[in-house]
Amino acid sequence: MLLKLALQTLILTALCGAGGYLASLIHLPLPFMMGSLITSGLIAIFFTDRLPDGYRFPMKFRMIFMALIGVMIGSRVHADLLTEIPSLIASLSVLSGFVLATHWINYNIFRHLGGYDRPTAFYSGTPGGLMEALAMGEEAGADLAVLTMQQFFRIITVITIVPIGMSLWYGAPVGSAGGLTLGSAETGISALPLALAVGLTGLFIGTTIRLPAAQLTGPLVAAAVITVLGLADLALPQWVINLSQVVIGTSLGMRFTGLKGRTMVIAAGLSVVSVGAMLALGALCAILLHRFTGAAFDALMISFAPGGVTEMALIALSLHANPAVVTLHHVYRIILTVIEMAVIARIRPRH
Repeated sequence: MLLKLALQTLILTALCGAGGYLASLIHLPLPFMMGSLITSGLIAIFFTDRLPDGYRFPMKFRMIFMALIGVMIGSRVHADLLTEIPSLIASLSVLSGFVLATHWINYNIFRHLGGYDRPTAFYSGTPGGLMEALAMGEEAGADLAVLTMQQFFRIITVITIVPIGMSLWYGAPVGSAGGLTLGSAETGISALPLALAVGLTGLFIGTTIRLPAAQLTGPLVAAAVITVLGLADLALPQWVINLSQVVIGTSLGMRFTGLKGRTMVIAAGLSVVSVGAMLALGALCAILLHRFTGAAFDALMISFAPGGVTEMALIALSLHANPAVVTLHHVYRIILTVIEMAVIARIRPRH
């Protein structure tokens, strides 16, 4: 049974990898992730009957590659990053207001424009904390199918719009679409075992102590410690980075399995409105912070984009923004969102 699942997953990943390669030929931003996501999403929506009965993309397989992305980000952390912490106080303070404002805006969008009941609108509107929102939402009586769909649409819409929007902002392809690479051309496969060992160790520790987004942050912290102490070079070859993007994109696209009809169209439309509002407010925050602190606009914009931590870190890497700083903002966003969810849920009526 396990061998059959592995074979099915390898075939699916290969197909979606081909989609990623085609996306790279037309210079899409983050082509291997976006191309594989689009390919797997189309398979999940239009070719559900061709998928094996009960097939689910194995999350443990995805975790391995998320851990490698975490190692890659952690390897970019250097001791001088600590000197930047005082300058981050302003952006983290603004981010606190951003979380509260966007949740309120989203609640009203899903409640009044989408017509969702209060629990479904409330938990669909969280700007982060996906798993916590699903768990708390189910307990509060939200429509779990709609809630799940909206939360995944949030992430997918953000990682689609942000790199394209950044390219339009600069008037030319940026990041990987402009030819920049995430990995090291000089690094060979011999670097992989050490990076994998560090990543899996960090994953185990992060999961054990329940770090937010532990699949990414655990390996990130482990790699950062090794890099700052100068114990090893954890650079990864470009093909590993591409493969990691393919696996992550494929797993995201598979979330659409079985989704069809009017409900999905409405959810997609609401997601565009919701994400558009969040990105507009995020852009305003980024512009103000850029003027008052001098921090790079693109890094600030990515830091305020309410997508998945892994995906936003990849976008930061492709734009040569500091992925550690971006990741710090997103981990803070998730922690704050979960706290805010728990507090407000206690004082709000269920229906």
